[in-house]
Amino acid sequence: MSGKQHNGEHGHGKGSVRYGMVIDLDKCTGCMACAVACHQENNVSFLPDETDKTRNIAWMRMYYLENGRDYPEYRFAYLPRPCFHCDSPHHTPCTFVCPVNATQRDERTGIVNMIYPRCIGCRYCMVACPYHARCFNWWDPRWPEPMEEMLNPEVSTRMRGVIEKCTFCHHRLNRARDKARIEGRDPDGVEYTPACVEACPTGAIVFGNLMDPESEVARLSKDPRAFQISAKLKTYPKVYYLSSQPWVRKLSDKGL
Repeated sequence: MSGKQHNGEHGHGKGSVRYGMVIDLDKCTGCMACAVACHQENNVSFLPDETDKTRNIAWMRMYYLENGRDYPEYRFAYLPRPCFHCDSPHHTPCTFVCPVNATQRDERTGIVNMIYPRCIGCRYCMVACPYHARCFNWWDPRWPEPMEEMLNPEVSTRMRGVIEKCTFCHHRLNRARDKARIEGRDPDGVEYTPACVEACPTGAIVFGNLMDPESEVARLSKDPRAFQISAKLKTYPKVYYLSSQPWVRKLSDKGL
């Protein structure tokens, strides 16, 4: 089992907020409702032929894991993979290699964001990411004419030649902050729900502040079943997984 680091204890943030996620693989059925919701919420474009997975764009990608045994010992599991929003103060790989500062880790929240107009498409961040969580736009995004009216006005579309990835639905965080300001509440540390969490029919995805000991996400991150993908890299990802299957946790050391 790979080692665990919890609740942003290695991050050097300025606040007491570290948004993170816990995904229970024992509950995940591989329905991909999270991926569909992510596509719709974040205006993720698609190709006429989505079978070419070397060119398609997916902020939430689904992996199929197998234990490598024959029936009746054969077992499998599904593993949804968003961006892990690595929280290492010294080595968040994608942010350190970007030559134009187009990707940054927010010190207040720990969320790793993209500034698309700055991106020059060098793909250094794509190569540096050990989790394959970034996608490159090979073509200008296009949607069938009726679907253009369904685009989310809170999320900008991305042009050809730039990188994009999961943002933990950062626009929803901004919306929650604006509401808090209007109501006279502290905008830092507000609660909100990303689209993938909202769409999961089995409640397999939990999101919240990892540094809040009373939050469900902080409690689950300390569960004996919890693990991180390739924790030995010490990127301190803020996405944890739960599994009661030892072979699934063992695979986490091999990465994706």
